[in-house]
Amino acid sequence: MESLTSGTMAGAGSFRCQRCGYVMTLTSLDRLGECPGCGGRRFARASLFNASPHPSIPLLAADAHADTQRIASAREQIDAPGDYILFDDEGEMRAVALTREWTRIGRSLAADVRFDDPTVSRRHALIVRQADGVRVLDDRSLNGVFVNGERVEWRALSDGDEIVVGRYRMTFVSIAAEPRSMHPLDTTAPYIPST
Repeated sequence: MESLTSGTMAGAGSFRCQRCGYVMTLTSLDRLGECPGCGGRRFARASLFNASPHPSIPLLAADAHADTQRIASAREQIDAPGDYILFDDEGEMRAVALTREWTRIGRSLAADVRFDDPTVSRRHALIVRQADGVRVLDDRSLNGVFVNGERVEWRALSDGDEIVVGRYRMTFVSIAAEPRSMHPLDTTAPYIPST
């Protein structure tokens, strides 16, 4: 199997990192960069017939702790109940409110959440909000959609789930509305006569 190093013009196709197994799919003029999973620089062409599962993108312990703190901080700054996607945008934690039934994620200019990166397909994933919950769907992407390290075609999301699209990590956050406290002088409370 031909071994390639980052920085080379590798041509179109899929390439597997020889260190962690991460698979990247490139178009004909994309350069083979460092591995988004481990920073490695040695790749081999990935076989279409290799059935080995895609490993989750590992985080170093220090990175995972810092990421957890940044997500907790971003969660505290959200002041309205609802469903959100949190992700790192050039060093800033960004929160996108999921207010519509469909939220498109991809490289396309028409995407609601856009990642301009060759590891992300133009139409990569969809977040679907319906009465029975929120789901993520793979929109025929080349590199797949992963939820908590597992490749999925579709998956119901729970608060705190990690979604990986290309080399980008997103966290699904669902903030419930706080129940209203009943004040003795609250005139909006229903009147119930005593018997």
